[in-house]
Amino acid sequence: MVDTIFPGITTSRVETPRLTANVLERPSDAATRTVVFVHGNVSSSLFWQPLMLSLPDDVRALAIDLRGFGDSETLPVDATRGVRDFSDDVASVIDALGLGAVHLVGWSLGGGVAMQLLLDRPDLVASLTLQAPVSPYGFGGTAADGSLLTSDAAGTGGGGANPDFVARIARGDRGDEPGSPRAVFRATYVVPGFEAEHEDIWVESMLTTKTGVDNYSGDSTPSENWPGFAPGDRGILNTLAPTVFDTTAIVDLDPKPPILWIHGAQDAIVGDASFFDLNQLGKAGVIPGWPGDDVAPPQPMIQQTRAVFDRYRTAGGAVTELELENCGHSPHLERPDAVRAALLELIG
Repeated sequence: MVDTIFPGITTSRVETPRLTANVLERPSDAATRTVVFVHGNVSSSLFWQPLMLSLPDDVRALAIDLRGFGDSETLPVDATRGVRDFSDDVASVIDALGLGAVHLVGWSLGGGVAMQLLLDRPDLVASLTLQAPVSPYGFGGTAADGSLLTSDAAGTGGGGANPDFVARIARGDRGDEPGSPRAVFRATYVVPGFEAEHEDIWVESMLTTKTGVDNYSGDSTPSENWPGFAPGDRGILNTLAPTVFDTTAIVDLDPKPPILWIHGAQDAIVGDASFFDLNQLGKAGVIPGWPGDDVAPPQPMIQQTRAVFDRYRTAGGAVTELELENCGHSPHLERPDAVRAALLELIG
């Protein structure tokens, strides 16, 4: 049995009106600032432990398991609300602990959750750090300007998950065969060839993902457009469908907290040629029948994010972009010193 909690990290159950949440903490008796970490899809708060432990003693660091991940309560995800089930949960934990405005850090899906929380509860966000975040226009199905490629966002949402991968999570596959969580971690969470010191713990974290139509990966609906399905209204992947997810309104916030955007130049999951984007897979010939760039171009996720953040700057906000070479989807694991330095510079 793998011991997943690092020495120096405590765990607690936080009861809120919305859910019972599992929270990890690197306590501080002399805290002058509080950082709250939000993990990504197919992961949990466990992934944040090395970074939490590396922060100065005057930082109180907490990481929250989202519903259906880690040791938090498993509750259904209503994807018609976008990611608000998740962001409202995080806000409820911050409120229950009486933390006030925190320095919020979100990774991947968690980046989308953090942006949504900023929109709905700006009083809780002193600064926003986004690591490999989903595009402000959601995941898949949009042109460079964020407009829908098809009215039903065909090819996005729950139908895009690999059923074999979902089944491997459900049965707790700890092997390293192609398609296993461990193999997916090695190929896509980090730059191929990167050796993670605590890989067994990261795999255990991935395996805490609760599967099913109400959680991972969600449902889908038929579509007349390629590749034949559109988003459903239940489960995690549908929360990021561009029909329900759009956080570009951060541009209009007043006041605007400072934003730090960290991403790896070799990110296989969130990029301008993501191999988790069905249109990219079609273009590469992995999925047959792709109708071409005029109809189904891959989503330029980095271009979209940069364009929205440029608008945020123009409207008076401060954005720092940190692109890391030889780095994939997990900068906090692959380039921890650079991530820690940038975060500390942001929070002062």
